[in-house]
Amino acid sequence: MGVRPLIRRARIVFRRVSTEDSDNESLAHNTPHDGKGTPRSPASSVALEEVPDRSAQYGVQDVEAVTMTWTRRTLIAVFINIWFLYFVNAFQSTVTATLNPYVTSSFKAHSLSAVPTALADVFAAATYLPVAKMMDVWGRAEGFLLMVICATIGLVLMATCNSFEIYCAANVFYYTGSYGMEYAIDVMTADVSTLRNRAFAYAFTSSPYIITAFAGPKVANEFYYQISWRWGFGCWAIVVPIVAAPLYIVLKWNLRKAEEEGYRIKRPSGRTVLESICHWTVEFDIFGVFLFTAGLVLFELPFDLAHYAPDQWASDYIIAMLVVGFSMLFFFAIWERWLAPVPLFEWRLLTNRTIVGAVLLDATYQLSYYCWNYYFTSWLQVNNDLSITTSNYIVNIFDMVSGVLLLATGWLIRRVGRYKWTLYIAVPLYILAQGLMIHFRQPNVNVGYQVMCQIFLAIGGSIFILVEQLAILAAVDHQHVATALALLNVVGTIGDSAGLTISTVIWQNTYMKALLRYLPESAMPNLNDIYEDLVTQLSYPVGTPIRLAIQKAYAYAELRLLAVGCGIIVLAIPWTFLMKDINLKRKPQVRGTVF
Repeated sequence: MGVRPLIRRARIVFRRVSTEDSDNESLAHNTPHDGKGTPRSPASSVALEEVPDRSAQYGVQDVEAVTMTWTRRTLIAVFINIWFLYFVNAFQSTVTATLNPYVTSSFKAHSLSAVPTALADVFAAATYLPVAKMMDVWGRAEGFLLMVICATIGLVLMATCNSFEIYCAANVFYYTGSYGMEYAIDVMTADVSTLRNRAFAYAFTSSPYIITAFAGPKVANEFYYQISWRWGFGCWAIVVPIVAAPLYIVLKWNLRKAEEEGYRIKRPSGRTVLESICHWTVEFDIFGVFLFTAGLVLFELPFDLAHYAPDQWASDYIIAMLVVGFSMLFFFAIWERWLAPVPLFEWRLLTNRTIVGAVLLDATYQLSYYCWNYYFTSWLQVNNDLSITTSNYIVNIFDMVSGVLLLATGWLIRRVGRYKWTLYIAVPLYILAQGLMIHFRQPNVNVGYQVMCQIFLAIGGSIFILVEQLAILAAVDHQHVATALALLNVVGTIGDSAGLTISTVIWQNTYMKALLRYLPESAMPNLNDIYEDLVTQLSYPVGTPIRLAIQKAYAYAELRLLAVGCGIIVLAIPWTFLMKDINLKRKPQVRGTVF
């Protein structure tokens, strides 16, 4: 249907909204000034309720000043740019995920296909709260720019890597930047939309997945067979900065305009270098950032590295990383709760049942999904003899269905004003779909059953993602939007990493054993190649004893992956009941010209 009709329909609800604070405190000293610092006359001054919240941090004040300055046309242009950013991010993530098994196979490490992403998720999870702090203290544009640079570096490294270790390091840069870009875009989407319309805004900006679900696998197939998998990464290192630049420029340009019109208060000046260092060290909570980032990385990495250690979990450095990481997280909690002058994280948020429910639902969903998903494309190619393109079409059914469904769901939530009712449909449907996948995960089962299950999973999973964001944002004010979304992303990304780690461990402890059980003696000399290389697995013709044995081994391992995932997702039921059903129509949150 395209972007233009959606934008036309959306225009009817672009409007200026006022603050949710009923008591505007004493804002007399915040009267807007002209560019020279002279107070405006009463005839030209804006209403007090449209002055940025001076109690908020500078980054929040700045974005409110921007929304009070720009026009409706600029807002529409920003949404279009965000749509294209999601399009590029979705396209590149689909291509990279499609190529990943072949890249790891080129390094003879197919069984470790999930490891690069699992490692990347650890570092990505550790950056959300620091980036949130940067966006609150420094500015939205600066946090977004940092993530764009990080993603671009990762893509360059992925295109030029010559070993599995460098590929893992490249994934750390890429996924930290890619996830961070999406996080920054989500924060800015929340900044420029009302709670009532936010579900529809998120659905619109996520709609490019409808296109990339089909285009991504086909493009990845062409890169792999016609050009090179390296260019499948390298081309995006050129595209991403070009598409990201307009959003950064628009934000900075309108921030300058807001300062000239008196909406933005100039930052304090006159500090010495030492005073500036001390000030920003406190404002950014550098010590808290260090404790959280280093502690989370040290605590999470052993779950991905223990398998390669000499004595596995009994290895000295694995034990040391766990102990030191846990201790640093423990001290981080003490520091933030009682000692930090400007905390990185508001602990009172954890007393809100809606926030806790949304966070736990996200962790449960991500953990369950990644317990089985990463080897799914390989299963479809080995079991159903599908091509790279076709197998990824099936995997990307989620993107296609969710892109369409979320637009309808967002519109319904906008009309009703509540969101919790959607979970009463999504949770049982998702549990049913995972149970059916266990039943149909047998050699040579018709691929149509897999498609059916993917459609059910897409309906349930897309609603989970949308409602989690809506619920956690509805439970906070504008000042804590970035922190709330960061918390959601931290826990969700840890769930990703834990799910990938679980899937890798189960795969390594089941697939090889199953191959030893089912493979004929004639294939034993090639056992390691069959285990580690997807191309070798596919080289045996369908119907031959060796290919059938490989299919049985896949089914044996996949059944156990799915069983764990299905058991975990049942926890979504209590988390759903824990959340409150907040009325989105009655809670204003943002100011200025917004959607």
